[in-house]
Amino acid sequence: MFKYIFFDLDGTLTDSAEGITKCVQYALESRGINVPDLNTLRPFIGPPLIESFMKFYGMTEEEARLCTAKYRERFKDTGIYENKIYPGVPEMLAQLKANGLRLALATSKPLVFAQRVTDYFNLSQYFDYICGPDLTGSHLPAKADVIADAMQKLGVSDKSEVLMVGDRSQDVIGALKCGIACAGALYGYGGRKELTDAGCTIFVDTPQDIVKLVCGK
Repeated sequence: MFKYIFFDLDGTLTDSAEGITKCVQYALESRGINVPDLNTLRPFIGPPLIESFMKFYGMTEEEARLCTAKYRERFKDTGIYENKIYPGVPEMLAQLKANGLRLALATSKPLVFAQRVTDYFNLSQYFDYICGPDLTGSHLPAKADVIADAMQKLGVSDKSEVLMVGDRSQDVIGALKCGIACAGALYGYGGRKELTDAGCTIFVDTPQDIVKLVCGK
């Protein structure tokens, strides 16, 4: 029986596609790369930015870090608020808390931004712990590191009591590496194939399905 539920942020609690893709577009323009179709930038949602700039545009790590800095130039005051909560998320979190579960936010988004987002949408009240990497990416660089940090901070002793909820392959891979279960959020950005290929076997179609999965109602 699950006692701890860890959540990804982008694509799991909030629909942040507009802000993220516009900021990636802005960063790429600074290097003379014009990408008019924001939909082509959706793969950037979820994974660490430096990693994505290197993977999708063949950048060196130094170039990717410069692009990430440019991204944050627009994101910190504009892109961060081009965002919305998925319907049913606050109610889902409230129900889980009411059933005595301990909740953590385990995100690849830099912690300072994650906290601003959860504060802005009044979601911080539901979490026992919020964790994510620092702005340099040197602290908690991988999703497994973020998950492990949340487990340590909440004093998890039995891994079978922990469920990670996320929408991208990184969430599944990180959870499996830490020895915990992962539920794939099909309403997010990754899709069933990406999640299945990463090893996911549990799926939810809506935030309310998370309550049904964990609490049986």
